Amino acid sequence: METPANEWDLVLRGGRVIDPESGLDGVRDVAIAAGRIAAVGTGLPPGPADVDVSGQVVTAGFIDLHSHVNDVGGLRLQALDGVTTALELEAGVTPVAEAYRRAAEQGRPVNYGFAASWALARMETVAGLPAQASLETFMARISDPAWQRAAAPAQLTALLERISADLADGALGIGVLLGYAPAASPEEYLRVAGLAAQSGVATFTHARDLIELVPDTLADGAEEIVRAAAETGAHMHYCHINSTSHRHIDRVLALVARAQAAGSRVTTEAYPYGSGMTGIGAAFLAPERLGERGLSPSSLTYAPTGEQVASAGRLRELRATDPGGLVIIDLLSEDDPADRALLMRSLTFPGAVVASDAMPVTWTEPPADPQAWPLPPAAITHPRTAGTFSRALRLLTREGSLALSAEGSPPCGGQLSLGQALAKCSLEPARLLQDRVPALRRKGRLMRLSKSVSPPWKRSTCASSLGTNKKTN
Repeated sequence: METPANEWDLVLRGGRVIDPESGLDGVRDVAIAAGRIAAVGTGLPPGPADVDVSGQVVTAGFIDLHSHVNDVGGLRLQALDGVTTALELEAGVTPVAEAYRRAAEQGRPVNYGFAASWALARMETVAGLPAQASLETFMARISDPAWQRAAAPAQLTALLERISADLADGALGIGVLLGYAPAASPEEYLRVAGLAAQSGVATFTHARDLIELVPDTLADGAEEIVRAAAETGAHMHYCHINSTSHRHIDRVLALVARAQAAGSRVTTEAYPYGSGMTGIGAAFLAPERLGERGLSPSSLTYAPTGEQVASAGRLRELRATDPGGLVIIDLLSEDDPADRALLMRSLTFPGAVVASDAMPVTWTEPPADPQAWPLPPAAITHPRTAGTFSRALRLLTREGSLALSAEGSPPCGGQLSLGQALAKCSLEPARLLQDRVPALRRKGRLMRLSKSVSPPWKRSTCASSLGTNKKTN
């Protein structure tokens, strides 16, 4: 039912209203009631507060499927980038019930949700470590070989039971950090995908190494994801396809396109930066393995000190003393037209969504108040935490001509419209998850076409672009 005008709290006047689902792109007024959009139209009655937003765009809040930020300061940065729902789906958490309890207790400035964590479940069932529902726990143990080894049959059974319990407790999917445990068997991954298919959820995978990078890998990372989708029927979501594919993006995207054409549900995401970020203790950042990706120690910047790692010896020292310390990794050169075109092809791939891979804030000195705002200079993080969606919109709408395919023809006709670009940030992520998360059926869009004659554009049940602190399931 439509909210009567006398219950409106706010009316935004004269903005350029863009709704990716209905195709609306025009100057309208938007009424807000109880944190949701109550009406969209022209000449709406006044509310208790009217705000002139002429010259600005009013659209649905962005849905980030891949955010590792759980601190309030980092989430505020994401909110300033237009994010109103930030989900931890690639790494996930385990036990998920504890993560939801803690988030509700602490409060969140945006909507939130979690996947079950294959990596943390492995730490518990394969390495025998105590279960702790936090990314910090994973980062502290990131380099421990005990959780990375192949699982025995009984351990695999316990692993699947742990994930199943998390799904029963409201996990939104299964996050699989496969690239961090290269000894995990392809058969284990298929079992996890089978559980996802049986449970009606997606997996969110950080792919194993590509065969071009590691010829003796147990399975090619891209082919493994596609195979799991075909053999199990699971929805396989390919996380940050830009950073794990390196300069082999065209081959990987072509493989995904063939799988999609054959009927497999494989979806992709990308962020608009050539540099990545992870814990310095990651298996693929060992000094002896950097050459696989064409990297050297100087390709890494250690966030806590801001230093460019000077040598293999210094890298070994940092990996031993602070394995979870965050490090920025130079993967693609944004100044190189060829590398920039590869990055653009990841973003413009049909159906690809924008996701940040946002990282927690690193404090270069002990914080006096972790909830201080604005964040002081001692708080640093990767630019993608604060700028992914704004940057993606600029690249997609103003620099789309750089997204040439390998054959020289621009995908999606080259430059995207603003509505098409916004859909990658809001509507498409909502659709991707809405079967599991019914609340997302009313997010990522502003309104539905109304049957009434005046005003012609209305919204009844879709979520507004304003965030709340309630979880999404």
